[in-house]
Amino acid sequence: MSDWLGPTEWQALALSLKVSFWSTLLSLPFGILVAYALARWQFRGKQVLNGLVHLPLILPPVVTGYLLLLTFGRRGAVGGWLEDTFGLVLAFRWTGAVLAAAIMAFPLLVRALRLAIEAVDPKLEQAAATLGAPHWWVFATVTLPLILPGLIAGAVLGFAKAMGEFGATITFVSNIPGQTQTLPSAIYTFLQVPGGEDPALRLVAVSVVVAMGALLVSELLARRAARRVAGA
Repeated sequence: MSDWLGPTEWQALALSLKVSFWSTLLSLPFGILVAYALARWQFRGKQVLNGLVHLPLILPPVVTGYLLLLTFGRRGAVGGWLEDTFGLVLAFRWTGAVLAAAIMAFPLLVRALRLAIEAVDPKLEQAAATLGAPHWWVFATVTLPLILPGLIAGAVLGFAKAMGEFGATITFVSNIPGQTQTLPSAIYTFLQVPGGEDPALRLVAVSVVVAMGALLVSELLARRAARRVAGA
């Protein structure tokens, strides 16, 4: 692939893979917690939480990126505190691209996890709880094995969404080659210059392959999860 893609294209692809990996990995614990809360708990403000989780799907990505810039930029309340306390800068850094991708992919991850958790019979968890097992042990030994295919499917969808994230990312971290230029940003850049159609087309082909592969894997795992829960 290094012979087929040029250096700039390879850099953009490698950065997109890194950003997507870390955004998915960091989203998983929060996604599991939020999905479990929405699927199993009854509490005041549940619909508000559900709305906030899915807000990135409704808002224009540029708006999400601008809100991230206002909040996590160097002059933002959170961004200024992170820089002063930990020396961590997110705006116009690849770490900021991780945050943007994680937020944009989070609804898909939570949705897949919530459906998987709701498909598990609560009586299985209740039976384990009546034997004196703590809640975390019930989740780790009963719920998690049953939702694992759904969890993987959600992670794959989140990874694919992060790979294709553009609007929020370019608004929050810009489009700096070798630093914050992800695969979609590189495609956008190539299309703005004469003679950039060929590298743009190559990156489009890579994007299509990754997206189709992710959808295929997600569908296979979703079917496996349905069969597994039905046989539980």
